[in-house]
Amino acid sequence: MFQHETNIRVTYADTDQMGYVYYGNYARFYEIARAESIRSLGFTYSQLEKSGVMMPVLENHSKYISPARYDELLTIRTIIAEKPAVKIKFNYEIENEEKKIIHTGETLLAFVDIKTGRPKRMPENLEAVLGQFYDK
Repeated sequence: MFQHETNIRVTYADTDQMGYVYYGNYARFYEIARAESIRSLGFTYSQLEKSGVMMPVLENHSKYISPARYDELLTIRTIIAEKPAVKIKFNYEIENEEKKIIHTGETLLAFVDIKTGRPKRMPENLEAVLGQFYDK
């Protein structure tokens, strides 16, 4: 299983009138954490796109447990629990500064050939790196 942690500090722009992180911003937090987790493996989304692969989101699920507030430092744990193939599922756990899980979520993405728009297997170079977390 692959895991990576990303920290994000909540800004005023992230909050609503109640001072809580606006619900729509969690998808943005997921995207930041997802990109950083891929970067930690030695890849970037732009490199994947240049190699002819895009990764559209097919599903996005969120569970709001407790609100995040302005100026809190959040830790987003990104987990890839299953070895990807044509689709890749990212799970997220968001902790506040007290190490309390305040939010969980999941996104499902597909590997898609940019030229054809058709699904394809995960790129071999990414598969080689991620494989070390599952082939045991």
